[in-house]
Amino acid sequence: MKACIAALGLLLLGGCATDGSAPWLAMPGSTASCAKPDSSQELSLNMADEMLADGRPHASLAHLEALPADLPQVRVRKAKVLRLLGRSEAEPLYRSLLGGCLAAEGEHGLGQMAAARGDNAQALQHLQRAMQLAPTDEKIRNDLGVVYLNQGKLEQARFEFLTAIELKDSDRLAAVNLVTLLLYQDKWQQAADLVSRLGLSAAQFNEAQARAQQLKPGSVAAVQRSS
Repeated sequence: MKACIAALGLLLLGGCATDGSAPWLAMPGSTASCAKPDSSQELSLNMADEMLADGRPHASLAHLEALPADLPQVRVRKAKVLRLLGRSEAEPLYRSLLGGCLAAEGEHGLGQMAAARGDNAQALQHLQRAMQLAPTDEKIRNDLGVVYLNQGKLEQARFEFLTAIELKDSDRLAAVNLVTLLLYQDKWQQAADLVSRLGLSAAQFNEAQARAQQLKPGSVAAVQRSS
C-alpha cells in the first residue's frame, strides 16, 4: 500500500507533508508586513491574477514583468506562474521570499515543487514551515495532507484535510480529497455523510471514487494539491 501511495507524489499538483513530529519555528522576519503597492501596481497585479485564473499564464507573466521586480507581491506571483509553467526559475524566486513578509508563500511554493518531483521528505519540511507561518491557510493544510497521504500516513492526512475544510468549507479541494481517502479506506458511510454535509455534487463524488479506485494496489492515483 505504501509503495502505491508513494507514487502519488509524481502526479500531485500542489501540496505536501510527513510525520509532523518535528517542531518548526517561524523564520526571522516572517511576521513583517509587506509594503502596499500603489494603485497602478495593484491594478496590474489584479490583472495578472485574472489572466492566470483565465488560463493565460504567459500573459499573466508578461504583466508581472512590467512591474518592479523587488516587490514581494510581484515575486510571489511570478514564482507561481513559472512553477505552473514548469520553469526552474520559480525556485530562486520562492527562496527570495524566505525570511520576509511572504515567507509562508515561499515555503509553500517550495513544498509544492518538491512534491511535484516526488521528494516528499523535502516537501514536508517546507510545508511544515509554511503551516507554522500561516496555520489558517487552507491550501497549505490541504497540501500538507496530500504529502501525508503520499507517505501512507492516513490519519495525519485526514487531520489536515479536515482542518482545511473547517477553515474554508467553500473550497471543495480538501473535501474531495477527504472523500477520496475515506473511499480508499472503504469507509463508505463516512464518505456519504461528508458528501451530504458539505453538499458535494454527484460529479465530485464520482471524481473522488475514481481517485480512490486508482489508489488501490497496482494503480496510480492523483489527489489534488492546490494550484
